[in-house]
Amino acid sequence: MAPADIPSDADWRRLEKSVTGRVLRPGDAEFHSSSVPFNKRFTKAVPAGVVSVADVADVRRAVEWARDTGVPIVPRGGGHSYAGYSVNSGLVVDLRALGTVTADGSSGRVTAEGGASMAAVYAAVEPEQIAFALGNGASVGIAGLTLGGGSAATSRKYGLTADALVATTLVTADGELLTCDAERNPDVFWACRGGGGGNFGINVSFTYQAFPVSDASTCLLLWDGADAPKVFAVLQEVMRQAPEECSIRLGLSTTGSGVTVSAVGLHLGPASELRDLLDPVLSVAEPLRQDIADRTFWEAKDYLLHETSEGAFAARTNFAVDPLPPEAVAEVLARLGRWPGGSNPDGGGFALFGWGGAVNKVASADTAFAQREANYLVSMDTSWADQDGPEAVPRHLRWLAELRESVAPYMAEGAYVNFIDPELADWRTAYYGANYPRLVEVKRRVDPEGLFRFPQAIGF
Repeated sequence: MAPADIPSDADWRRLEKSVTGRVLRPGDAEFHSSSVPFNKRFTKAVPAGVVSVADVADVRRAVEWARDTGVPIVPRGGGHSYAGYSVNSGLVVDLRALGTVTADGSSGRVTAEGGASMAAVYAAVEPEQIAFALGNGASVGIAGLTLGGGSAATSRKYGLTADALVATTLVTADGELLTCDAERNPDVFWACRGGGGGNFGINVSFTYQAFPVSDASTCLLLWDGADAPKVFAVLQEVMRQAPEECSIRLGLSTTGSGVTVSAVGLHLGPASELRDLLDPVLSVAEPLRQDIADRTFWEAKDYLLHETSEGAFAARTNFAVDPLPPEAVAEVLARLGRWPGGSNPDGGGFALFGWGGAVNKVASADTAFAQREANYLVSMDTSWADQDGPEAVPRHLRWLAELRESVAPYMAEGAYVNFIDPELADWRTAYYGANYPRLVEVKRRVDPEGLFRFPQAIGF
């Protein structure tokens, strides 16, 4: 904050008196847990204060206070922004108390408050035997997932999380409540379906159309890195031609002692069908570990659960239409062999997520999420820990940039905004493509002064 934007003690007291929830300042109990970034790479970012809201009225008062005092403001649900954008130097609006989720199995409608976590959403939908595309981390917030598109193992069959959204309500920069759907404020509704979190206001409610769940099956296959050329040559084609009910993540990873090839997948059908789909790759390379099993939908969800280890990390993304050729796979293997090393057990990796299917049946201009033609989401990542020293940061970022550059000739345009990348220079085009000018128009209408601003905010 500039000196003119530093609020006085009287300003903070005024905020405390205006809200039902709590205002936390540095040194207060719970301040750290309410403001520490998920990605420990950004722990130097410390806000001037946190308002832990008790209701929507508190959100409105916090927005009005920030506008009146000139203090930067950012919403925080799950706090999982890869770039640390869930925390700023001003006021963080902690939405976690707004975590109620209701589900109606007869209509398939699910309504979640803006601070709801994946754990809360799953707890509400499981008794109703309905679901939609949801994240694999229990503490991930539904708001960020939805606003950035939201990809899941069920997306090839049922689309993105944003595709399931039928209505949302947000507090805009003027402190007003704005309800948006296909008829009411349709331009803002369009923008909230893939336009990225924190751009247009603070979303306090989301309503989704869910689908009835069925039994499923999962797979976990592991190979030695030496089998990577054969596995990639076959399994990428399996992934592209698989029925929409099947989604597989194909990965290469290292923690410094060799490379492991992995395939993790979900099939909305019996294990016998999944095994038949995987037979081409099983025939050319015998896995070190093979687990293909029938599960209930909810058992499959738990099986696919993934939580990133504590520590710092960086990720870069692309999309791909065609399978990677052998020379690209060889280049990735060579780069993984030169991973800088570190103490974070997540190590470094390269992954292809099965894309396409229902995701690509929506036109690029129909929602703000523009990446509708790819067959694979490509993710590259690296991680380190405090004990690796400050010199680890530039070393890992350089390695990651070189990895992305090495595969760039084989990639389609675009990057995934939910794996937001602070090093991405062309982020406006990469995240939003031809939809960016329309997003700017929406931003200027609902937030003309740029109250909701961060380094990769729409319009800046």
